Amino acid sequence: MERPAWAPQGIDITMPSVSRIYDYYLGGSHNFEVDREAARRAMEFMPGLPKIMQANRAFMRRAVRFAVDEGITQFLDIGSGIPTFGNVHEVARQADPESRVVYVDHDAVAVAHSRAVLDGDEKATVVAGDLRKPLDILGSSEVNGLLDLDRPVALLLVAVLHFVEDAYDPYTAVAELRDALAPGSMIALTHASYEGMPIPAEQAGQAVGVYKDIRNPLIMRSREEIARFFEGYDMVEPGLVPMPHWRPDTAPEEEDPYTFSGFAGVGRRA
Repeated sequence: MERPAWAPQGIDITMPSVSRIYDYYLGGSHNFEVDREAARRAMEFMPGLPKIMQANRAFMRRAVRFAVDEGITQFLDIGSGIPTFGNVHEVARQADPESRVVYVDHDAVAVAHSRAVLDGDEKATVVAGDLRKPLDILGSSEVNGLLDLDRPVALLLVAVLHFVEDAYDPYTAVAELRDALAPGSMIALTHASYEGMPIPAEQAGQAVGVYKDIRNPLIMRSREEIARFFEGYDMVEPGLVPMPHWRPDTAPEEEDPYTFSGFAGVGRRA
């Protein structure tokens, strides 16, 4: 397989990547055939996967605007993925030009392209980091150089927690991030779930199996299990709901049935 000019050296382009599959679902161009093939296999069972990813991005944009409206202009986006139109720093700065953003991802392509997009931007940067090691993220020079953790921060965990297996204790990781943030900080997250899907769980499970096959297990959690990530936060109305129901810009009934798969919510630290 020929390595594209934009692909960083040292990455295995024969193995699919969650970030690059996500990029493909969103119509991006920074993915390899191996990523596209895995995405197409998953879509055989869940053809609405691109709609779900678009709903994730739409929720993220609404949550960012809400945070700025509430006076928060610092953002820590973990599992940020490959840059696409309408990134966090673009949305935040439309509301407040002084907004600062630190992106975090463990995918080399995502990090490399974030660096290219953000080159020369003094109010946004990217960290090569892993949600499973939150203290490494918090201790990074990028976070400490750009964000003031003594002031409220909006922590974004959009479509990332369902890739952290229970064996890695994602609840402790989220709690460590919470404890490092100042009172008034927010968490905004989305998480996949069998609840709300317009297809039988058995059929959806076959799509989940594709992710297991590529060694990126997709962990489907219940609404109750997802709610545990908000411990220590006060839920913002309307609470933990399907993505189209969180402070929508358009009527939820106009949304594709697949967009109601999983849950989204925002919490504020007292």
